[in-house]
Amino acid sequence: MERANQFHKMKLYLNSMCNLTVANSTDVKGSIVLCFSTTSVLPIAQLYGLASAVINNGGEGFIFTQQSTDFLVAWQFRAMSIPCVSVDLEVAYKILQYFSTSQNPVAKVSLTQTTTGSVIPAPKIAAFSSRGPSSVYPSVLKPDIAAPGVNILAAAPQVGIYKELGLYFFDSGTSFACPHVSGIVAVLKSLHPDWSPAALKSALMTTAYIMDKNGLPLLADATPNKIADPFDYGAGFLNPTQASDPGLIYDIDASDYQKLFNCMLGSDTNGSCTATESSLFDLNLPSIAIPNLKSSETVSRTVTNVGQPDAVYKAFVEPPAGVDMLVEPMTLVFGTDTSSQSFKVTFKAMRKIQGDYSFGNLAWHDGGSHWVRIPIAVRVVIEDSYSTVS
Repeated sequence: MERANQFHKMKLYLNSMCNLTVANSTDVKGSIVLCFSTTSVLPIAQLYGLASAVINNGGEGFIFTQQSTDFLVAWQFRAMSIPCVSVDLEVAYKILQYFSTSQNPVAKVSLTQTTTGSVIPAPKIAAFSSRGPSSVYPSVLKPDIAAPGVNILAAAPQVGIYKELGLYFFDSGTSFACPHVSGIVAVLKSLHPDWSPAALKSALMTTAYIMDKNGLPLLADATPNKIADPFDYGAGFLNPTQASDPGLIYDIDASDYQKLFNCMLGSDTNGSCTATESSLFDLNLPSIAIPNLKSSETVSRTVTNVGQPDAVYKAFVEPPAGVDMLVEPMTLVFGTDTSSQSFKVTFKAMRKIQGDYSFGNLAWHDGGSHWVRIPIAVRVVIEDSYSTVS
């Protein structure tokens, strides 16, 4: 790395030049190579091959364009004798401009720096995180929740490529977010042993963050990066402390799931099915998704008070763009003998349009610490079945 921290002349591989034939037939000795691909994202195997070729031919560094994946790929941990650095297209273009306007372009690669604190927007949604809507059940808003799953230090199985990386390894994926959720649910279950799985899920979803630690909207790594929405994070990012005291819960009996989904899949053998997609709207989920709003649709929900026995909650509505949203009643009163209350939400399309999804929220607030929020996704349509692909 001492050599890399010095200036070296630059060599440019542009688009189709980023291949092994060019890398092995070009004099790159003593140079830092920039592989600038504007047309495609190069596969990891190709990048590894190019980096190896640069090393074998005496290169001093390898810079390449790459969209953010939030993965630490295995070859980055191998003992590369030169620095290999990924940059986004914007940074790469600045380097290209410098290269094009300088008679003797040079570059150096310094050691990485770790930055912590409020200057870094966190949390945010990873590029690889599963996205909605659900293609099978679009009337069920997916995903449900977001949790830490990027660069998680975990025990490594001593097989395959992991064997050469040691007993512990940083890795990313939804498989690494799942243990975080499972552990939090275990803690919640110990605090509230009588809560059902649906109640535990409700507590996580209705208390989740949709703002980062700086009070700004959560961001999502994507192409391009954007402000995240419920199809990126569901109800938001886990807030385990608040989930232990959610105020209200949206509970569901297991038989409700079984009956409804058996009917929708046509697997009910008793011939007693009356379920339709509209019935799925009324499944007591802590979210609402309407994929085909033509004129108006009314859905119902029931909440159970798990906080102070005497509580009054008022509705706060943020309707999806282009949709009128009415909650009845707007106030829910709970007492010793009234632990559950039902309400209806009516959605009306403000114009006839073959549109796309827009998002909103419904929150119940008791005037104190409880904000019981659920995400809403609505798509206004004219036709039920159509394709947006051309």
